[in-house]
Amino acid sequence: MWRLLASVLLFSCLFVYSASLGDSEVTCSGIVPLRYRNDKISITDYGGVGDGRTVNTKAFRAAIYRIQHLKRRGGTLLYIPPGVYLTESFNLTSHMTLYLAKGAVIKAVQDTRNWPLIDPLPSYGRGRELPGGRYMSFIHGDGLRDVVITGQNGTIDGQGEVWWNLWRSRTLKYTRPNLIEFKDSKEIIISNVIFQNSPFWNIHPVYCSEVVIHHVTILAPQDSPNTDGIDPDSSVNVCIEDSFISTGDDLVAIKSGWDQYGIAYGRPSSNITIRRITGSSPFAGIAIGSETSGGIKNIVAEHITLSNMGVGVNIKTNIGRGGYIKNIKISNVYVDTAKYGIKIAGDTGDHPDANYNPNALPVVKGIHIKNVWGVNVRKAGSIQGLKGSPFTGICLSEINLHGSLNTYRTWKCSDVIGTSLKVSPSPCSELRTTGGSSFCSSAF
Repeated sequence: MWRLLASVLLFSCLFVYSASLGDSEVTCSGIVPLRYRNDKISITDYGGVGDGRTVNTKAFRAAIYRIQHLKRRGGTLLYIPPGVYLTESFNLTSHMTLYLAKGAVIKAVQDTRNWPLIDPLPSYGRGRELPGGRYMSFIHGDGLRDVVITGQNGTIDGQGEVWWNLWRSRTLKYTRPNLIEFKDSKEIIISNVIFQNSPFWNIHPVYCSEVVIHHVTILAPQDSPNTDGIDPDSSVNVCIEDSFISTGDDLVAIKSGWDQYGIAYGRPSSNITIRRITGSSPFAGIAIGSETSGGIKNIVAEHITLSNMGVGVNIKTNIGRGGYIKNIKISNVYVDTAKYGIKIAGDTGDHPDANYNPNALPVVKGIHIKNVWGVNVRKAGSIQGLKGSPFTGICLSEINLHGSLNTYRTWKCSDVIGTSLKVSPSPCSELRTTGGSSFCSSAF
């Protein structure tokens, strides 16, 4: 009976949203086709116990081993029924769906002593936080194809506080684990799941292509360190839509490698769409960087609603990064209460080691930001380019960032060349070039 129920629920959850969008609301979620899984198994078939106490690592690994080695035509759906399933980290496999029923929780163990270690990413050269390797993500996929994580808004809980405390006490030995990571993978769909309390970044597709993340909820306390929501990293053809994110760091942050390692690896992030995201964070809503060494291009972010933010839109890089940030289009952003409305900076982020090249300057050009409305914004904006590599082709249009009478709302700019149209408060002189109207309007 449960198998029939799982089959019906899978299709109802995954297709109801596309049907409800209608012709008037644009979506990119169709870049990865949905596949029906004829073969369905339950974690309870492999000894899974959802009592919140039993450690289910063997059950998850056995079920996924079965999916991997029997290779049923069309793949297999692994059903997680209601209950709390405590487990250590585990790997997914190709051609599978991890389906969480309503009331199902997959929860990470809090014992960090035996957490598996994996190699650092080649585009980072070391762990992001510490030299050496890094702890494997709670749910991990490497070299996979055709994987779905979905359900009826079940929960994946990283129980990250133990990791946050290791970071705060400076007793970490290696870089903390992400909650979900797909590496060198393609045709990935993540939808209709709640992700909470990640030890580090929440969802991290790295060196991936054809990735759809939509209708997810991502939660972490605002003081939780480095709990980014979704971080596409050196990945192409990514769709992020219709989600709520409230975390302790950037809601969506696009990355592409770190200094000399990212330059050498040379994998850009490109063709990424971010649409209808709502959230809150002490850091940025939409972020690009600061790890941008492989290059970032062809990014669209639109219909973003933010509250209680550090920064609404933040594009950030640094000397030593090399690479480029270009052809960025951000529009229809609403910000309620923020320290900065818009910030574009060339002095953000640290370096992996002392061997970075200070002459490797990033190229930032073709940044188009339109239709941004903010209230209770303390500082309207800051654009600080680099002396040896000024930011060019910066276009701001139809931007209105309101602050209180007691806040400092003017713009600060240096080493930037661009245009503006209908921006309030008035931007810095570098953005008042003649011809702003035609240049800005042609970008959208």
